[in-house]
Amino acid sequence: MGDVDSFYLLVVGCLVFFMQAGFGMLEAGTVRAKNTKNILLKNMLDACIGAMIWWSFGYGIAYSGGDNGFIGTAGIEGAGGSFFAKGWYGTSEDVTGYTFAGWWFQYGFAAAAATIVSGAVAERCALPAYLIYTCVITGFIYPVVVHWVWATGGFVSAFTPKGDTYPVCGGVVDFAGSGVVHMTGGLAAFCGASVLGPRTGRYGEDGKPVPMPGHSTTLSVLGTFILWLGWYGFNPGSTLAITGYGMTMSRVAVCTTVAAAMGGITTLLIDKMIGSKVWDVSAVCNGVLGGLVSITAGCATISTWYSAVVGMLGGFVYFGASKLLSTKLKVDDPLDAFAVHGACGFWGVIATALFASPVYTDGIFGGRGYGSVNEDGVYDADGYSSAFFGGGKMLGSACVALFATIAWVCTLSLPMFFVMKKIGIFRVSAEIEEAGMDTSKHGGSAYS
Repeated sequence: MGDVDSFYLLVVGCLVFFMQAGFGMLEAGTVRAKNTKNILLKNMLDACIGAMIWWSFGYGIAYSGGDNGFIGTAGIEGAGGSFFAKGWYGTSEDVTGYTFAGWWFQYGFAAAAATIVSGAVAERCALPAYLIYTCVITGFIYPVVVHWVWATGGFVSAFTPKGDTYPVCGGVVDFAGSGVVHMTGGLAAFCGASVLGPRTGRYGEDGKPVPMPGHSTTLSVLGTFILWLGWYGFNPGSTLAITGYGMTMSRVAVCTTVAAAMGGITTLLIDKMIGSKVWDVSAVCNGVLGGLVSITAGCATISTWYSAVVGMLGGFVYFGASKLLSTKLKVDDPLDAFAVHGACGFWGVIATALFASPVYTDGIFGGRGYGSVNEDGVYDADGYSSAFFGGGKMLGSACVALFATIAWVCTLSLPMFFVMKKIGIFRVSAEIEEAGMDTSKHGGSAYS
């Protein structure tokens, strides 16, 4: 890897990091004014705490070498994935700083996974509890999922060299993290919101949800656009280099755009016809985000035509999941974090296993058991291909990875949230919730 590739990762990493500003604006606009400072503080602390944990041991758990398919265990030394960045200084294998640049790029992903949870528990989660679960998610829950899918040797990793023993069908194709990042964060958000309980007054005596609109549509739309912009670092940047990947990077940007646009349009129309029955800008915002999450897994392996299909269906997935949680399960998720990230993240991985082109997949994962296109460009039926192109093994590996992630995240998250609730540190008092956390905990209103 040369200096150009290191510089590329630094630049796209800046776009991914800028997504923290998008999350901050979106969440601030969606909560009530009396909790603005609180939600912004939590977003800032996600970036700060996430950086320290990812540097000290999170990155090592995720990317360290070794033969352990479950967790990185060789992170104490070495140029790749070591704890505290030990061994990265002036190594002969990396004179361009690519290892440092890779850490920077992946740090933005880790911070995003933790930030997803903050929206689901907004307006009633106590700050100490927030700090605890941020540390656990960034330092252990998320890095283990990363190791499974993206590290060489992970038990469902498509990056394991061909010829090694594949636990399941050669590994799952999740190019930029629909499952690894978004579904992981969305599942933790669902667990947190379920255990925490709804905001006071969210449901009436008849059990129907009572609207609690956010205080600034302007901030919500601004946050959505910032996140959309950041996705051009998130998805194209996941090539991890620019040398030799210019075509892939450019095509990924187009697929990302098409899916986002289709997600926004589809959700708006669904909401107009069977939802709020108005032209709701928040529906467009969440639809765009749902489309972005949906295409993140397959953005490098799906054609632009199928990316439109993935984004459109992602709008249906988001809308259905949102209504299911709010009206049937009575789970109060102010940001629709699970519907956008959890449900659409699941769909994104499945969509890749359905629609991925053998030619594109071979270009990214060639030599690792995927694609299997011969010299004449004809698909080899014995290879690992998506369902719509004649194969079924990719769908099988996707299901294994998805359900393993669901089991892992929920098994660790639910007990953590239950314990915090049991000892009384998870939720603020009714008096503080009524007054708003800005006045009670943060020295006054954000708009004084």
